[in-house]
Amino acid sequence: MTEDNLTRAEAADRAAKVSGLSYEVALDLTTGDRTFTSDTSIRFSAPLVGLATFVDLDAESVREITFNGRPFPTTAWDPDRARVAVRGLLANNELRIVADCAYQHTGVGLHRIVDPVDGKVYLHTQFEPFDAHRVFACFDQPDLKGSFALTVTAPDDWTVVSNSPAVASEVRDGGDGPRSTVWRFAPTPVISTYLAAVVAGPYHVHRERHGELELGLYCRESLAPHVDPEEILTITRQGLDFFVAEFDYPYPFDKYDQLFVPEFNFGAMENPGCITFNEHYLFRSRVTQAARESRANTILHEMAHMWFGDLVTMRWWDDLWLNESFATYMATHASAEATRFRRAWVRFAADMKTSAVNQDQLPSTHPITADIVDTDSVRLHFDGITYSKGASVLRQLVAWVGQDAFRTGLQAYFPEHEWDNATLTDFLSALEETSGRDLGAWSKEWLETAGVNTLRPAFELDAAGAYSSFAVLQEASVEQPTLRSHRVALGLYALADGELVRTERVELDVVGSRTEVPELAGRAQPELLVVNDEDLTYAKVRLDKRSLATLQDHLSRIREPLARTLCWTATWDMVRDAELPTRRFVALVRAHAAGEEDDSVLGRLLGQAARAVDVFGDPASRASTRAALATGAWEELSGAEPGSDRQLVWARHWLGTIDEPSDLSRARAILDGTEEIPGLAVDTEFRWSVVGTLAAHGADDGGALIEAELERDPTDIGQRRAATSRAARPVAEAKGDAWSAVHAGDLNLAMARAVLSGFASAGQEALVRPYRDPYFARLRDLWDERPREEALSLIGGLYPHVLVEPETVAATDRALADPELPGPVRRILLEGKDAVERALRARAADRPG
Repeated sequence: MTEDNLTRAEAADRAAKVSGLSYEVALDLTTGDRTFTSDTSIRFSAPLVGLATFVDLDAESVREITFNGRPFPTTAWDPDRARVAVRGLLANNELRIVADCAYQHTGVGLHRIVDPVDGKVYLHTQFEPFDAHRVFACFDQPDLKGSFALTVTAPDDWTVVSNSPAVASEVRDGGDGPRSTVWRFAPTPVISTYLAAVVAGPYHVHRERHGELELGLYCRESLAPHVDPEEILTITRQGLDFFVAEFDYPYPFDKYDQLFVPEFNFGAMENPGCITFNEHYLFRSRVTQAARESRANTILHEMAHMWFGDLVTMRWWDDLWLNESFATYMATHASAEATRFRRAWVRFAADMKTSAVNQDQLPSTHPITADIVDTDSVRLHFDGITYSKGASVLRQLVAWVGQDAFRTGLQAYFPEHEWDNATLTDFLSALEETSGRDLGAWSKEWLETAGVNTLRPAFELDAAGAYSSFAVLQEASVEQPTLRSHRVALGLYALADGELVRTERVELDVVGSRTEVPELAGRAQPELLVVNDEDLTYAKVRLDKRSLATLQDHLSRIREPLARTLCWTATWDMVRDAELPTRRFVALVRAHAAGEEDDSVLGRLLGQAARAVDVFGDPASRASTRAALATGAWEELSGAEPGSDRQLVWARHWLGTIDEPSDLSRARAILDGTEEIPGLAVDTEFRWSVVGTLAAHGADDGGALIEAELERDPTDIGQRRAATSRAARPVAEAKGDAWSAVHAGDLNLAMARAVLSGFASAGQEALVRPYRDPYFARLRDLWDERPREEALSLIGGLYPHVLVEPETVAATDRALADPELPGPVRRILLEGKDAVERALRARAADRPG
């Protein structure tokens, strides 16, 4: 494996030597199923003549190098470091490199897949953060922007899509072989290498126009029946109109193509004019509105990047957080303002902030402005801090400077930095100019420190039950001791006509460890007190005893959806922190989840309840508690409106909690059609869910049920679902086969991830325990032998999370004692250990007595 890691210092040095870049890239995709030909000419200037630099290139072989009109020795290419050394720079230079590059099967570079349904080949690129040089020679760093003129030779029946429109095509006679087509694309504006893109294959396409802009939707032919152009393009049109108005800047590129590509590593990627999406956003079966809202949010996230990220790009990966947080914030803002998903901020509070808080309590947490020393480090920072915490803090920043000042600042920021690179300082300067606020202290406090604070109410009551004193206490962890300034609201709620309604609101600044609230002195203690009402700040909050008691009886009767969500989130945080026994949280869910009117929130709550039982609950009560959840789920499923989202949510929860033979028999009957639930679609994805549940309980006829379902769904998606189900079977042979398969190195990354997702689950500890020691013994081999994306997935996916035992902690500590342990591996182990220790504390808190 190559050691093609680029450090920040190397990138800064190279940026000082190189400027004025343009690329001509010619790819020949007709040379076989293992490699393709990459012919790249780079024109660039060098302010200081005579210096040396290097170009990034990961290839199978290099055929030819020409530098400034003269042949250059191919030995200048170092395959181990994936670099071509270039010496003797002139003021103006031209470097041409012809190479044979390899197709990838790990979702990076130029990824290749053969669709098992029809045997057709599909390709797509994924370059962020540092994989463009797997496809063409380049200066692969974000602040060396260049224009790209692309030519692609492909089989005659393929469609090729890139960032710019195709301007010409030419059919070539293949002689004795098949014909091919040469596609030529207009030069792009200057963009970073990680944003260049190529998608190729016999893609199905749907086109429409929005004003003068052409919109395109692409997917492979076997999934074409599952595309929903009306819904996807409605969101697209609404988003484009919103962002053009919000930013006061026209869409910067010449077209807007959205392509759903197979085996994609992430949710989506913001390649300008050529946005790629994971195929899980094409719904093969019935889904809830929550899934559609999630897809809309992703569409709008990538769209926001067209301005913030593509038009104006970060200088180095230290500002990855700003790039992603901005898009996350703006996607939620656009959803709430411009689409039918008006409750987007409720979803944000329930999902985004929850993931941020969880990530921020790990030992690997980092300041929002991370110190990204090299490109290997970048891969580990696509996390909850970078996306969700950053977006939460940006929301607070908007409240701090004001929505109008924020909008006006952006409208000045884009034209000032268009087609260039910018930094956090540039961004904050624009907001300071329009708001008149000094953001230096804000930045230092919120962006340069890690950790999440906890806010608690502290009070005394007089004889009449009124507050004689009231304060908000702020806490921080020992590891991350920063106490921040928070603008918060306190909401006082009382029962009225069967509902909990807010009767009073106090807004104040919380600063330091204790903030007195004299406004509440003499006020009667309410049934419910919500700290951080309206979700103004980023913090964990705690509930007093009376509020907890009120929630036990009345949580589902809180009138405002956001306040209700904040209470659910507070109780979940308390479970994770071992301050609330799992059994009390499960009781709360059983009592009030059915009254939750937002099906997206309902699905999250049910998932948390199941996780609480399996991970945080006392194992001695696991079987009985799961049985209670399953019974309640069946009752709600039976009473739900036929064909409703709620029915599907309860059906999924029921499948996820059943253990009893009678329930498994019922699931089998639903699968084979001998028992029907009116309105419930037993479609492809639901069938796989049933099969997976039966397989995990050994009720799959020795694996025959899996193979029968795979015959019904022989797609690559079906093959992955089958692989997960096989690995989930509760027999030693299944675990051994899964272990061997992921270590053999013969699976593509998507399939390896599918196997890993079924390898270990609660209740299978005895089957997984024999692999704990071999896992730690193989860590270094996995890191040294596998490509980075694959190594990270395997090391993280195989960590023995299910073994919530002191022995797992001890084994992790022994591995961490190795001073040569690579940093990314160390981070995965620290996070895994923290999860096990957290679960041990929560289980102790849940034991009776």
